Amino acid sequence: MKNHIILVFILISTLGIGQNIRGKITSKNGDAIPFANIYIKNTKLGTTSTEDGSYQLNYSLNGSYTLVVSSIGFKTKTFPLVLNGNNLTRNVVLEDDNTLDEIVVSGTLRPVSKTASPVPVEVYSKTFFKKNPTPSVFESLQNVNGIRPQLNCNVCNTGDIHINGLEGPYTFVLIDGMPIVSGLSTVYGLTGIPQALIERVEVVKGPASTLYGSEAVGGIINIITKKPTNAPKLSTDVFASSWGEVNTDIGLRYQISEKAEGLLGVNYFNFQNRVDNNNDNFTDLTLQNRISIFNKINFKRKSNKVFTIAGRYVYEDRWGGELDWERKFRGSNIVYGESIYTNRWETFGTYQLPTTENINFQFSANGHYQDSFYGTDAYDATQLIGFAQLVYDTKINATQDLLVGLAYRYTYYDDNTFATLDETGTFNQPSKIHLPGIFIQDEISISDRKKLLLGVRWDYNSVHGNIVSPRINYKWSSRDKSNIFRISAGNGFRVANVFTEDHAALTGARKVEFDGNLDPETSWNANINFVKKINTANSFITLDASAFYTYFNNRILPDYETDPNKIIYANLEGFSVSKGVSLNADILFTNGLAINAGATLMDVSVTENNIKRRQLLTESFSGVWSVSYRFAKDFTIDYTGNLYGPMRLPLLGPKDDRAEFSPWFSIQNIQLTKKFTNSWEIYGGVKNLLNFTPAANSISRPFDPFDEQVDPNDPDALTFDPSYVYASNQGIRAFLGVRFTLF
Repeated sequence: MKNHIILVFILISTLGIGQNIRGKITSKNGDAIPFANIYIKNTKLGTTSTEDGSYQLNYSLNGSYTLVVSSIGFKTKTFPLVLNGNNLTRNVVLEDDNTLDEIVVSGTLRPVSKTASPVPVEVYSKTFFKKNPTPSVFESLQNVNGIRPQLNCNVCNTGDIHINGLEGPYTFVLIDGMPIVSGLSTVYGLTGIPQALIERVEVVKGPASTLYGSEAVGGIINIITKKPTNAPKLSTDVFASSWGEVNTDIGLRYQISEKAEGLLGVNYFNFQNRVDNNNDNFTDLTLQNRISIFNKINFKRKSNKVFTIAGRYVYEDRWGGELDWERKFRGSNIVYGESIYTNRWETFGTYQLPTTENINFQFSANGHYQDSFYGTDAYDATQLIGFAQLVYDTKINATQDLLVGLAYRYTYYDDNTFATLDETGTFNQPSKIHLPGIFIQDEISISDRKKLLLGVRWDYNSVHGNIVSPRINYKWSSRDKSNIFRISAGNGFRVANVFTEDHAALTGARKVEFDGNLDPETSWNANINFVKKINTANSFITLDASAFYTYFNNRILPDYETDPNKIIYANLEGFSVSKGVSLNADILFTNGLAINAGATLMDVSVTENNIKRRQLLTESFSGVWSVSYRFAKDFTIDYTGNLYGPMRLPLLGPKDDRAEFSPWFSIQNIQLTKKFTNSWEIYGGVKNLLNFTPAANSISRPFDPFDEQVDPNDPDALTFDPSYVYASNQGIRAFLGVRFTLF
């Protein structure tokens, strides 16, 4: 009897041990995938594959379940399971996942997976921007770590994009890789782009002058539009806010012929509500009426070579000022207003030559016309830019990719200011700049896990002469690509054009002066980047940390402090440094919760005459977050926000009673989205939940905008000044929108 009991015990124990699922995890080419996650959904049972890809998962369950297999860089697979005490074998083949490891082009000018790129590139999809819908890409970027949309004027609300504390003119904005937004359009370039057509936005932080030339000192923002072949037949997105803003985005795919397919996009934004919640008799938000039309055509060729051409037209009428301003007061000293009419056209495209080699011809052209009044001061400007580039991309051998480019850029600029007068100050002399250049990039695969990128660019500026920009990048990754280390160093340069880039020089009562000729700015940059990917049984985590350092010579900064009645522009007689660290965290849980959070700590300083001071309008800390949760029945909640530390602000002198530093402030938003079908969804929520707005006295002397009561004998007398601005005056508001998509 005793022997029978022992035999039964051994049999039961053997059955318990034998209840398992086993197999091997491989890629499509048969390679073993180590450290893959294998787990049974809605249980605590899970394991990982060994170095040869094999796994064994013991269980003691009964019933129907789902087996989930995932690994970094591969598509997750699920399998139905019926567990009844039997041993099961599940060999799994995982496919590469280009949605987790996006294809990027901004870092090296060639399509490459984000993981394989030796240059760190951040990618933000259209889904990211839907979490906080805005009427412009400019505002959408407020939730990207290390990027801050900066308003430059309390009245006209024009602005630019800061990357890691560097001013907007250091940020190069591209559309489909073409340099469309620059110079005169810097303050308007990110408005009016139909967001229904945006596929993703790529961000490269740090100098990219080796590939993109002047203006790419601080980094680049590359807006990638959808391909007509991948776009929906129709997409519409309309929302309105309780302040009276109305924004409409429409995207339409159409067939021209068997060999040509087009994508049409229209954006219309209207705001005509005169709001003055801070009671300074000035509009809190600029009134705007804007329309943008975008059209992109792809041509099918027998060789399957690329041929695409696109164009955009933007018209905008915006004004801000005293509440009783009317159009009849434009340019007068009766009622103060800042009125800006903008007409802008753009065209760009890519044609891949019909050769056996990979040679692309890229081109762009744009014209920007501005008719504006800042009080009584007229500013009329015309800018024409033509750009052409020939890029040859070839693989020298199994480990070496060579990219060679020839570029030419022509810029014509004319306005009615002293910036375009001849040396005598008598005759108008428009600026005409020719900028031919050549760049070479060599990407060397030292091994499967190590890459070295070497590059250099030479440009000849017809005004400033030769400019050389080198770069070096190195990337190392662990065997399973869960750890990636990058280090880079490079040089950047920029030729400044004050009036086209900084409208603070036009607004208000301050006079603008140039101290000497403005020489090109140069910078040297170093960046260290580390990415860590962690997969657990119920989450996917990506940590992205960076340390950056940029040193400037000849930097051109507006001097608000030497003379309170002037803005003085000159090359810095010293140096400027931007340095800091940043951390991004992306966490995706299998239960529907997604968290994206980031923080940047930085020190941006200017040293002149051995005196170091913080740069104006630059925060030392910023943080962003986006928390989303998807409930059952296609219901989603999004909570987004940002946090900024104090910034040093431009005061008018010892009599200015405004605070020298801005307070800590946070803009937070919440949104609810309900998806009814694959075509219809409705969304709504509240923006600026904390109702934060700057102090009511942000505009100096709003009661006397023409300085009629200022004592001319007092050098420290305060004047009308709207340049003291660090955040929007737009407070809390509700919004409601609807999207319709026809596939």
